[in-house]
Amino acid sequence: MRYYPVFLDLADQPCTVIGDGKFAAEKAAGLREAGALVRVIESGDYTPGDLQGARLVVDASEDPEINRQTWKEAEEAGILINVVDRPAQCRFIAPAIVRRDPLLIAISTSGESPFLASALRARLERWLGSEWGPFTALVGRIRRELRERGVPIAEQTRVYRRLISSDVRKLLRAGQFDNAVARAAILARPNVESSGQVALVGAGPGDPDLITVKARELLADADVVLHDALIAPSTLELCGPHATLESVGKRGGSESAEQEAITARMIELARAGRVVVRLKGGDPFVFGRGGEELRDLLAAGVDVIVVPGVTSALAAGESIGVPVTLRGVASSVAITTAQGPASMSRLRDLAAASDTLVVMMARTNLTEVAAAIASVVGRDRPAALVSKATWPDQRSVEGPVSDIARIADRAGIDAPATLIVGDVVSALTVSGLQLATG
Repeated sequence: MRYYPVFLDLADQPCTVIGDGKFAAEKAAGLREAGALVRVIESGDYTPGDLQGARLVVDASEDPEINRQTWKEAEEAGILINVVDRPAQCRFIAPAIVRRDPLLIAISTSGESPFLASALRARLERWLGSEWGPFTALVGRIRRELRERGVPIAEQTRVYRRLISSDVRKLLRAGQFDNAVARAAILARPNVESSGQVALVGAGPGDPDLITVKARELLADADVVLHDALIAPSTLELCGPHATLESVGKRGGSESAEQEAITARMIELARAGRVVVRLKGGDPFVFGRGGEELRDLLAAGVDVIVVPGVTSALAAGESIGVPVTLRGVASSVAITTAQGPASMSRLRDLAAASDTLVVMMARTNLTEVAAAIASVVGRDRPAALVSKATWPDQRSVEGPVSDIARIADRAGIDAPATLIVGDVVSALTVSGLQLATG
């Protein structure tokens, strides 16, 4: 790493900017915002010796000869200098800055791409709301109070973690400053008995880019993440470095955690004051047993929140360009599974009642499932089977519902897979609009 990142205290310090264009004006304004005493020298007015006494210099003259002279003078005097757009003549580089005073985030690409640094700044500015400024100041005030009382570092850290995962920022965002301060004061009491929380979070169908912003925040702040077996490793990488990850996924044909044991574990952790994320594939309330967990957690007196996710029941079709509803083709959709003793009877009833039928977890007994559906809608009804929707190794096949199992076997399509049956499967193909997939 060539550059060592620092923040300079330039309050009341003499700084010099050379130039008379847009860059010079921007650099001078930024230095003044930091409290510096700024002297601006127009390009034609610079003479060697003008940098004497300066703490920091920005040469925005865009004149190679002036650049050479200011660099030589600054180097000989030991003054920090930045010659704009001349990396070899810079003892410091100015980062792109996100300001949420007193929070300050500097972004640098080590001079490789100022545009990229600016683009990242724009993203962070959208992500970090205005509440982060007063929240940072509030945490700073609490930190000073804890240090004055001699609270041990370990307990201070626990306080900060309670604050970051609390609703204080939400209160500040809503303009409820007094309520936020009062809430923070309660959380800042050393050795306070902090009640835990469980978040039932949908991880979406697989691609971590499809997870919600709320889910990302909860994963970043969680103490413990209890996750399904089929959560993508790249999604688990969104968890904070201090989080404990526990796999509690249930998969057919494999040793799995019992639902009662999973719920008991969540209750145990919450009562111990932990912030818990129960991370489920798709949406927690679509064949994810989230409703059962919510019921049992509430009955145990646990604070619970639910964060929806993109269900694979819809994402599977969308990932190959197949909508489950389409004007003039399908105005109703039924979602079910191929599991359970009554599943075949249920499949036939739903196939008769809906324009599009989506069958989740359909791969294991696909031959039987397809035959049951074909007996109602006909052998030639279009069907698609999508395996690992939105994952890098996603695969899919299409064909008449009566042949879909044979086609899937021949192609080596693996579980988990979602079956879609209905005229929507071929509607866009006929019109030439089918989405190309890998």
